Amino acid sequence: MTHLQPEIGNWFEDLESGQLFEVVAIDELQQTVEVQYLDGTLDEFELSHWQALPVIGAAPPEDSNVAYGMTAAEQDPNTSETEFSKGLSPLDTMEGESFSGTDESLF
Repeated sequence: MTHLQPEIGNWFEDLESGQLFEVVAIDELQQTVEVQYLDGTLDEFELSHWQALPVIGAAPPEDSNVAYGMTAAEQDPNTSETEFSKGLSPLDTMEGESFSGTDESLF
């Protein structure tokens, strides 16, 4: 098995647990690699231990920003207002149950 070098921003899959994670920092002085899993959990490995990890390179998940508590649309500064209905917040555009006779008005 070829050992992959950790690089910030690269995604990997742990073959034992099936978890995806991103390399978020490399501390050359301390010889550590910091990773973040999709649920936001941070972990740190010694560079010497990295080579023994059962990991393979992986493509970033569809919404790789979920670990940071934001969707890609929320985090991207280039998202234009026209991508959402004008005058409505993203919450207003979410589908939900609708009941007739509620106090919501159409004006």
